[in-house]
Amino acid sequence: MRSSTARSLRRSALVAVIAIAALLLSGCSSWFLPPRATSAPTGEIVAADLAPYYHQRLVWTACNGGFQCTTARAPLDWSKPAGGSIKLALIRKVTSGHRLGSLLVNPGGPGGSGYDFVRDSLSFAVDSRLQSSYDIVGFDPRGVNHSTPVTCYSNPKSLDSVIFDIPNGAIGSNAFVSGTEQTYKKFGADCARYTGPLLGHVDTVSAARDLDLLRATLGDKKLNYLGYSYGTLLGQTYANLYPKNTGRLVLDGVLDPTATLNDITELQAKGFEHELRAFLAECPTIKGCPFGTNVDTSMATVRSLLDSLEASPVRNTDGRELGGESMVSAIIDPLYNVSNWPALVDVFSTVMKGDPRYAFQIADDYYDRDTKTATYIDNSYEAFNAINCLDYPTDTNLTAMRQEAVRLNQVAPVIGHLMAYGDALCYGWPYKSVETPGPLPAIGSAPILVVGTTGDPATPYAMAQHVAKLLQNGHLVTYHGDGHTAYNKGTSKGNVCVNNVVDNFFVDGTVPATDPNC
Repeated sequence: MRSSTARSLRRSALVAVIAIAALLLSGCSSWFLPPRATSAPTGEIVAADLAPYYHQRLVWTACNGGFQCTTARAPLDWSKPAGGSIKLALIRKVTSGHRLGSLLVNPGGPGGSGYDFVRDSLSFAVDSRLQSSYDIVGFDPRGVNHSTPVTCYSNPKSLDSVIFDIPNGAIGSNAFVSGTEQTYKKFGADCARYTGPLLGHVDTVSAARDLDLLRATLGDKKLNYLGYSYGTLLGQTYANLYPKNTGRLVLDGVLDPTATLNDITELQAKGFEHELRAFLAECPTIKGCPFGTNVDTSMATVRSLLDSLEASPVRNTDGRELGGESMVSAIIDPLYNVSNWPALVDVFSTVMKGDPRYAFQIADDYYDRDTKTATYIDNSYEAFNAINCLDYPTDTNLTAMRQEAVRLNQVAPVIGHLMAYGDALCYGWPYKSVETPGPLPAIGSAPILVVGTTGDPATPYAMAQHVAKLLQNGHLVTYHGDGHTAYNKGTSKGNVCVNNVVDNFFVDGTVPATDPNC
């Protein structure tokens, strides 16, 4: 399992995505598509070698039943703008109301496709009030999916092997660590082989520079931006680089820029363990729950199940073996959203009967893998690793990794040990990290809303509290609830409160005087 930043919001939008996609397909008549259009860039003065990028005109064409699509060009290497370019894919829904500008949306990851997020689940990405006030723009950051992508294989079975093969030896043993490191060293070499020099330039700072380029080519003097999960780190990075270009920024499910990968892993281990307890407390009220009413006893049962799978993995019909790490992926995926807890009931009940098929189906969802075709829907796993290996220094010292594993087992006694040894994923990576964790205060920026959920397992609430203090002009919006992110995620009183605060900020520029504590 990847112990690092949170996955794309597609996890918690499965039902919404399916329903909205069906509506799009059912109403796809060519006469109703928006016309071809051209975006007039701001024309702002930039360095001569950046002018061809900042002054490019985006030509939009009708696509996907009511949307417009285009591609922009960005420098491959921002330090050498004349040294080649990459493509950035965009999709937008043009507002029919009073237009305030463009609103760019990022769903997280890193590696999540904003293009697919807006195309497949527009009304999950933003509510109707924002749709009537802004052109909603989804974009794929550099290295992601529809943009010039990171590519690491020619046969999906090789990626299956990277993700699902069980290393030799017990977790933490010399054989385990060595095997994991060699797997990812080869994976990195394959990424370099198939991707080329872009692999060294998919860091978040480069993506934030792309974001300013997109702002200018869209014709917006200020950036309006809604970032979820990892998208909050991209938003903070942008605001710190271009504080005077910030318009209205909202960060929901916040990632702390001062946190190391070990810090994030520990916080996530505690967060997911907490949500697992919350699930097990609720489980007896869900049909088919295989657990009793004593949460401590149920947690011990889960740990025993994981230990059993580690000792004797269960073979699936496709030949893959369900060990502890894949089972944790199947547990974590539904914990992103309370509405998916019934799926977790099915995961546990079927695995306890010796049937791993449904667990693999959920784990496949976590990794954006199509179970039926055994192919990958996008390149999110490849981009996830490539971005993180550039964004974070890693320590592959075996003693240090073992010390971290002990700590994780202490703070999360059920699942923590299976989230250890994440640094091994960047072992032998072809490019060294180019960023180090540190504060991003965005001195001189416009007000930025920082939305944190008290029961968020993927980006724990403490991160939002810290980021709101780190930002010179950050404003904390607390949602007292469970699940990953809060805006536009339900009709509870708390969610409606968050929606009103966010919408009033984007539409009217209203900044809450104090934390509304939704």
